[in-house]
Amino acid sequence: MSIEKLKSSIKSHGGVLHSNRFNIIFTPPKMSLLNLNPSNLLGSLISGSFSVKSLINDPRDINLLCKSASIPSRQLATLDFQNHTNSMKMVNNHTDEEITTVFRLTSDMYIKTMFDSWQQAIFDVDNYYVGYKKDFSTDVTIQQLNKEDKPVYGVRLINAFPTSIGGYALDNDQADGSAELSIQWSYDRWVAEDALSSTLGGGLRACLLYTSPSPRDRQKSRMPSSA
Repeated sequence: MSIEKLKSSIKSHGGVLHSNRFNIIFTPPKMSLLNLNPSNLLGSLISGSFSVKSLINDPRDINLLCKSASIPSRQLATLDFQNHTNSMKMVNNHTDEEITTVFRLTSDMYIKTMFDSWQQAIFDVDNYYVGYKKDFSTDVTIQQLNKEDKPVYGVRLINAFPTSIGGYALDNDQADGSAELSIQWSYDRWVAEDALSSTLGGGLRACLLYTSPSPRDRQKSRMPSSA
């Protein structure tokens, strides 16, 4: 195959997809939206960083602060079925992989505080209490965008919740280093969404999101609910 034929084929399918064009859309459970921890509030007052916004973990910034995500894989499990003459593979189950997302941390620790509160609502480590799944799980939509920042494919993670909040290193030798937080997710299953259903469904689930330039592409303004 010639290079020109390859270019023509790619162009006929809308061009090459870029992995840095994506949306992640979810609204955390209500109990994690309020930041009423007395120690955190006192600390922000002492440091001079307190504002009314400090009382609320605003979900509208989640998409912009997400550095990386992934489209999950699905593996089919098989069994060997033997009859009198031959054997064959029979599908009997499937496994959806857990995914990991990475978020940029800001000086107000918005993302860290939000996920800490969310995980505390899932399992209270002080009182050894496990919450009800319906109260701490939510659907998470991950959209692949084209060069016009319009969804062309999406997956919806059903009843998702964070199982692991990663640590991060503090290093005096990294004067310009930025802190990032890794989150591992569990969920019941994922559902594929085409361009239309992902746009409409993601728009409804992102009703709190607003138009704002993406840190992945500051030349354009993106609004998942209208893409």
